[in-house]
Amino acid sequence: MSGRPTGAQGLAALLSLAAYAGLAYYTPRPALGQFIALSGLATAAYWWLLRSSLPLRYGLLLALAVRLLWLPAVPALSDDYFRFRWDGNLVAAGHNPYLLTPTALLASPTDSRVSPLPPLTRPEIRHLYEQLNSPHYFSVYPPVCQAAFGLASRLFPRDAQGFILVLRLVILLAEMATALLLLRLLPHLGLPADQALRYLLNPLVVVELAGNLHFEALLICGLLAAVWLLVRGRWALSAAALAGAIATKLLPLLMLPLLARRLGFRPFLRYASLTAVVLLALFIPFISADLLRNLSRSLDLYFHKFEFNASLYYLLRAVGYWQTGYNQIARLGTFLALATGAGVLGLAASERRPTLLTLPRALLFVLTLYFALATTVHPWYLTTLVALSTLTHYRYALVWSALIPLSYAAYQTRAYSENLGLVALEYTVVAAVLLWEITRRPLLLHPE
Repeated sequence: MSGRPTGAQGLAALLSLAAYAGLAYYTPRPALGQFIALSGLATAAYWWLLRSSLPLRYGLLLALAVRLLWLPAVPALSDDYFRFRWDGNLVAAGHNPYLLTPTALLASPTDSRVSPLPPLTRPEIRHLYEQLNSPHYFSVYPPVCQAAFGLASRLFPRDAQGFILVLRLVILLAEMATALLLLRLLPHLGLPADQALRYLLNPLVVVELAGNLHFEALLICGLLAAVWLLVRGRWALSAAALAGAIATKLLPLLMLPLLARRLGFRPFLRYASLTAVVLLALFIPFISADLLRNLSRSLDLYFHKFEFNASLYYLLRAVGYWQTGYNQIARLGTFLALATGAGVLGLAASERRPTLLTLPRALLFVLTLYFALATTVHPWYLTTLVALSTLTHYRYALVWSALIPLSYAAYQTRAYSENLGLVALEYTVVAAVLLWEITRRPLLLHPE
């Protein structure tokens, strides 16, 4: 559709803007009812706009408008940005954010590895520390994130609002690049260009990336750039883009097994080697004897201690409680991590006639397997699935993105407590939609 938007589409766009304004400026995280109501309004408007064939150029303008609306907002639905500021002040002061936990830093302010303290005053540091949600853990944010944090802190070392604005502009630039990549990739894959609006107008994407400042925006941009450059035959630049995505969040490492058969043995080795070299170069500013040890500690905590909004893991945990009377996460975390690795390799090996054109679909299923077996699935994790599903015929990730805001029920009170009934509802619906789509469309093992 290439004409002007209809009156109903204009009304839906206005409702979207109103919902996002309410979420950005008037909804604290504990206000679950208000959050769900506004998220539901934004989601209803989103589905209406998709079904009503909103003209692409107007959809792109609306996607930009709903992101610009958040520019002056301080995130109220996530407190992760406090850690971003903590790490950023260390990076801006020339210190390595991976060496000490915030708690250890405050206990040893004259430690030679971080002395002197960043440009914040001692009371400001103490105040920032009190806002952190994980002060006893090492930083888990890879170098691309740290570079953005450091840039924002250098420009605004003592101004939280300015710091947030810089990060939001970085994310906005990444989202604009993602929009361009989607518009280039979709026709190449034989899909309509206006399907890009599935991602660009998606409420979960808008709220969690533009709103809550999660850096999956840069991960998605790097991942799509790697795919596009591969499709164009620019494998060296693709490897560099993939390294950048991995240096934002480690998740894109799961794309590498899918490339072995697509590229061939020797080209794949060259591609993987170049990816590793670029990745190492990005880590060089932070290389130290403690880096690998502290990162491995963080990964160990992720797989063996953290749990949130999981699916299969919660079922296995219940069985473990029934059999032993205590939480078996130490064993289950290892088992599920190994199962994920085996599953990814199995899917990569069992594809029939894998091509670069089927890569987005294969990666969509690989990441779906990863999240199905994960012990922790935060809402913003799914934005990568939304982006990949935009490049396929599958819509279950869009349904999931509409349901996962229910997981915010865990933050209604200061004492963290999940509503397992809502978790069960979320995964039951998503599993049903996924099974229905698989019965209607070719399986991953078959080419489309």
